[in-house]
Amino acid sequence: MSGDTLGVIAGNGRLPELVIQAARDAGRAVFVVVLDGTENPARFADLPHAVIRIGAAGRIIAALKQAGVGDLVLAGGIKRPSFSTVMPDARGARLLARVATRIGQGDDALLKAVITDLETEGFRVVGADQVVDGLNAPPGIWGRVQADDHARADIRRGIEVLEALGRLDIGQAVVVQQGVVLGVEAIEGTAALIARAGDLARPGARPVLVKTAKPGQERRVDWPTIGSETIDQLARAGFAGLAVGAGRVLVIDRPALIAAADRGGLFIMGAT
Repeated sequence: MSGDTLGVIAGNGRLPELVIQAARDAGRAVFVVVLDGTENPARFADLPHAVIRIGAAGRIIAALKQAGVGDLVLAGGIKRPSFSTVMPDARGARLLARVATRIGQGDDALLKAVITDLETEGFRVVGADQVVDGLNAPPGIWGRVQADDHARADIRRGIEVLEALGRLDIGQAVVVQQGVVLGVEAIEGTAALIARAGDLARPGARPVLVKTAKPGQERRVDWPTIGSETIDQLARAGFAGLAVGAGRVLVIDRPALIAAADRGGLFIMGAT
């Protein structure tokens, strides 16, 4: 069944467009499944594509096969639906029955089950960083602003917290200020975490955001991602800067992100 066309199951954000552009630049055919309800599906109008709701697994698989898809990338954010709103088709209901045994084990367990299901259909699921060069976060300071000793201590604390929580498949980001954890990312996402923790900040050394993948995380479908909008949010909330796990976070348009950090007087770095 395997073909030469790259399939992209597209959610929100710029990552799907980066994957598509990289594939087209390499002369590769692309077929896009746009998940119904994602932002601005018209951005894929000039490509072979289908708009399909997330619960219609049978339609998604049939469309991918008809397009001759071999490699498949799941790119972009997706608002987690409740089981009551998924409205699965027959194929989706069978998948839900299989992944139901993973409920309570965390997102990573569920995503691994979905990948296994897609691979049994003959697709090879690959990560966005296997298609787009330069996405992985490099180590070290990226911009003009340096992290001071207070920030570096908070970064170390944040990494310790994320490693501990990650073993329970919880969270990809944490906010730390003066050694105190102001907030941990849950289902609300990074932007809401920044806003919530910013309201809790106290005088003195400013808080930092630390973001990295969980230990053993399935990197092909849920690798954490950052872009310049994250830096803008941090600046508005009064943060000192951002540290991401080097090689464990995808960076959207790193030059723009660095420029935003320099404008806002924030440090940004890849932590090892």
